[in-house]
Amino acid sequence: MGALGAAGATVAATRSAEAASTAVTDKDWLAIRAVVDGIDDAVDAKNWAKARTYFTTEIDVDFAALEGGPPARMPADSLITAWKQNLYTDKLSFHQRTNHDIAVQKDQATVVSKGYAFNRLDRLLGDALWEVWAVYHHELVRTRDGWRCSAIALAEVIHARGNELARTYVPPS
Repeated sequence: MGALGAAGATVAATRSAEAASTAVTDKDWLAIRAVVDGIDDAVDAKNWAKARTYFTTEIDVDFAALEGGPPARMPADSLITAWKQNLYTDKLSFHQRTNHDIAVQKDQATVVSKGYAFNRLDRLLGDALWEVWAVYHHELVRTRDGWRCSAIALAEVIHARGNELARTYVPPS
């Protein structure tokens, strides 16, 4: 099930962590937010090498709220490869995140945020746009190189609309 577990367990764990969290310094708050937002910016720019720098070697991934399937632990390189395959050059993406609720406990941090994302694909597949509004959870660890994301989850879909093919279509190789 990984460190995140089911989305419901993550919410409970986050609330427990908030109660026991230490004061977040401005420096840590900005650095943690820079990682979470940086992942989105690098993905939208299709800068896969930059996106990879934000993660630990292994990562817990849970997109069950969006795609179904169980949470998984995987090499971060595998996550980046999957994103690179799904978000290929012709598919535009845009991610925006707000309301960062950041809790720190020593060298671990949890971020709960609201996000909006779209995929746009101009092909003869119907409407070119797919959008989602969601709650995201990130877990980070402090390393000698700074904060790195060790877990990522799209925990709750608030609303999604548009053409699923704009999100899921990958051309044949």
